[in-house]
Amino acid sequence: MPSLKSHVVSFVLRHSRKKAFSSPQNLQRWIAAARKREDHHPPASLHRRFNIGTSTVDGFPVYEIAPRSGVRKRILYLHGGAYVFEITPYHWHLIADMAGRLGYGITVPIYPIAPEHDFHAMFGMVGDVYRQMLDETEAKDIIFMGDSAGGNMAVVLTMMAAEEALPLPSRHVLISPGLDMSLANPAVFEAERNDPWLGIPGGLEAIRMYSAGIDRDDWHISPLYGDLSVLPKTLLLTGSRDLLTPDNLVFAEKARAAGVDIEVVYEEGMFHVWPLIDMPESRRARQHIVAFLGGETKTSRSWTAGWSLQRQPAT
Repeated sequence: MPSLKSHVVSFVLRHSRKKAFSSPQNLQRWIAAARKREDHHPPASLHRRFNIGTSTVDGFPVYEIAPRSGVRKRILYLHGGAYVFEITPYHWHLIADMAGRLGYGITVPIYPIAPEHDFHAMFGMVGDVYRQMLDETEAKDIIFMGDSAGGNMAVVLTMMAAEEALPLPSRHVLISPGLDMSLANPAVFEAERNDPWLGIPGGLEAIRMYSAGIDRDDWHISPLYGDLSVLPKTLLLTGSRDLLTPDNLVFAEKARAAGVDIEVVYEEGMFHVWPLIDMPESRRARQHIVAFLGGETKTSRSWTAGWSLQRQPAT
């Protein structure tokens, strides 16, 4: 059974954030309100725990959480927010947890978001961040991690790097990623009814604002339709109450068929990006991430679709 806290969070989301995605007009209103209060700076608690450097790339801030002495590995963290919302304290707390437990350096670009900017500005900036990382760190020591829209960006960025013949990251960690914006899978419409957070009308408006006129079934917007064979070893976390999950499971099957070593953590009862929220299910998810990136061994069992699935026990 999902934890009591997860039920409380689901209730709050359904009666608050769900409204933002219920219509294009509501999403626009939420964006306008968000711009008045958004603050991309890391919370003071992170500055007390870590050395944090700041630079700019293409005029946008990039934060660097320094690795522990002697650790070479680095994570490029791409935050979610439907391409239209800024990084939040929830993202920073996850980033801090990963930095503390893994000791890796973490690079956090505050990339340009829509509607003020579009796909080309976003990927122009994060592409330049990645090129700078490659100047300093070998690709085998670089990991892409992203949640929601950031998970989409991680996959698309790898595909774009492959097209440019750049060295590719060694691993992906994708938390509730959005991998197919085409709505070609009818299962997403049923999933929307059970999702306490996301909605299709607002989601489509976010895609319209950021996609720069690129078709929704183009792999630059929906990487499910790209060359999955270029992807590195991948951990994908997805929950049963997330409208993105049906496409995430299709993505995992296709990636496996393309030769990608992919592990899926599927959590019953969980909503979109639940690992960002402090609750028992989140702690389990974060332990999976640490194990995946830290090389710890853990048992897994195969699922009938042919990819590794970690189906979570009751809380």
